[in-house]
Amino acid sequence: MKKIIAFMTAAVMTAGLLSGCGSSSAEATTAAETTAAATTAAETEAAAETEAAAAEAAQLKTVTDGILTMGTNAAFPPYEYYDGDKIVGIDAEVAEAVAEKLGLKLEIVDMDFSSIITSVQTGKVDIGVAGMTVTEERLQNVNFSDTYSTGVQVVIVPEDSQITDVDGLSGALIGVQEGTTGHIYCSDDYGEENVIAYTNGATAVQALLNGKIDCVVIDKQPALKFVEANPGLKILETAYVEEDYAIAVSKDNEALLAAINGALKELTEDGTVQKVLDTYIKAE
Repeated sequence: MKKIIAFMTAAVMTAGLLSGCGSSSAEATTAAETTAAATTAAETEAAAETEAAAAEAAQLKTVTDGILTMGTNAAFPPYEYYDGDKIVGIDAEVAEAVAEKLGLKLEIVDMDFSSIITSVQTGKVDIGVAGMTVTEERLQNVNFSDTYSTGVQVVIVPEDSQITDVDGLSGALIGVQEGTTGHIYCSDDYGEENVIAYTNGATAVQALLNGKIDCVVIDKQPALKFVEANPGLKILETAYVEEDYAIAVSKDNEALLAAINGALKELTEDGTVQKVLDTYIKAE
């Protein structure tokens, strides 16, 4: 009788072990299947997002299908300037990130600053990105995106200049970059007869060095670059005016404007825009 009981006990234990092994194997199989399913779901979701982005990009009207054409004036460091044959800078990187969000490839066209608004308006380029401020005059011809950066107009003078603050600009001969807000503001405040417009900031600074003008009014960031590169110049401590920069878009392309604003919102919230700004504008 004891032998029979022992045999039955052993059989039950063996069955339990076999049952345990079977359970472990089933759990492993289930876990593998769950992981595979999750991977497949993630891949499917990523593919769906890619297809959705492609579909959205296809619906956007651009000068050239699949391409976001940006008009700029690449003589405005650190917003846009040449590094070898390539245009780089804050505006170039922000526009690149926007284009990527929209499923488009960015193409940059360098032109005179004063031609950018007209080029956007007439459909030669899709957007104008050039450290450009929103003004009432420009709003008559194009729409603007939400702000992505803030600029400050400052005054560059020789180190021995008699101009010590912005009040000293009255009666001075002021150099500006043609078509910029510095050009507009100075013409309004001091009269066109006292303002000389140059095709770019570097040319205006060279005129200052040659004694042809008394000062240059331009955005603070390129001003810092120009002063650093040209000993004997300085920036007045008092700023001339503060302004916000935005992207110019044709009034006939509201869908593109909405898409750009959506992309800028995401890029601002995830820190991309600030990272670009921090790369080019160092804390003082």
